[in-house]
Amino acid sequence: MQAVILVGGMGTRLRPLTYETPKQMLPLVGVPMIECALENLARHGVTDVVLSLGYLPDRFIEAYPDDVIAGINVTYAVESEPLDTAGAIRYAAAEAGIAETFIVVNGDVVTDLDLTALLAFHRERGAEASIALHPVVDPSLFGVVPTAPDGRVLAFVEKPPRDEAPTNLINAGTYVMEPSVLDRIAATGRVSVERETFPSLAADGTLYAMADHAYWLDTGTPHAYLQANVDILRGRDGRNVPEIRDGSWVHASSRVDASATLRNAVVDRDCQVGAGTILERAVLLPGAVVGEGAVVRWSIIGPGAFIGECAELGPTCVVGAKEHVAAGSVLSGDVRLGGV
Repeated sequence: MQAVILVGGMGTRLRPLTYETPKQMLPLVGVPMIECALENLARHGVTDVVLSLGYLPDRFIEAYPDDVIAGINVTYAVESEPLDTAGAIRYAAAEAGIAETFIVVNGDVVTDLDLTALLAFHRERGAEASIALHPVVDPSLFGVVPTAPDGRVLAFVEKPPRDEAPTNLINAGTYVMEPSVLDRIAATGRVSVERETFPSLAADGTLYAMADHAYWLDTGTPHAYLQANVDILRGRDGRNVPEIRDGSWVHASSRVDASATLRNAVVDRDCQVGAGTILERAVLLPGAVVGEGAVVRWSIIGPGAFIGECAELGPTCVVGAKEHVAAGSVLSGDVRLGGV
């Protein structure tokens, strides 16, 4: 079984972390997000994946020089210009020579979706394409998908006003497709799967969708990225992280003073955490240093960044790579430190 993973986005909502690192290469409890995605694919029999790349493609290629991620063979399709979601799918499929039923996954979604069940649903209905659906409280930020009792998609409504949404079931970013879908996508230029391809399939009655209550999270914002790490600490996505202690995870190469307090915190490799420090629902990326008496809550500290003594960082601060926060600083709200 082959799959296409869409990883071409620039991750603008996670800046400054994504100025030098693609969003899907950011770690979730020490493991790059892209590996988490491929681990779930591997559990359901996917053997070959093509990464649809556009932004900082060399970061992926350099990180996996043997072209294997989580035991799956990987090829790279690097766009010379942005092609949007459907254009990216067609281009990647052509690069990999996909000619049979295949899976498409958004690389910034963390989920334990049962792909085997989705594939069976797709085949039972003879669908041309099938979408995994997920219920949300506010569907206005997503593509909403009302369906008939048998799962046939009646319409595909992209980001409707909250009080006008016909359902709270949204496009969860995982699809099963037949090769015939590729023929519906223009060979050049930008084409949106959500705004063009899916509505066309729905109009022809060949698009189906399966609702699922699996764990699902779009990691595109600082708050969501932090929540994904906390959820993994709590075992919600199906990953087994045996090194978790008292609800937090500290890489073996990091040094955390015995008097520090950690609550649902992630401390990646080569970090230093001083005496009396409090880390609560915080993520320290590799090489970060937090001085004595500092308090970091619901914030992300970038690679090699330094937080001075007795500084206080509260929801939701993002400190970029190698940035310096002075001792005694008090930062809260949507604070972003660091540039290109």
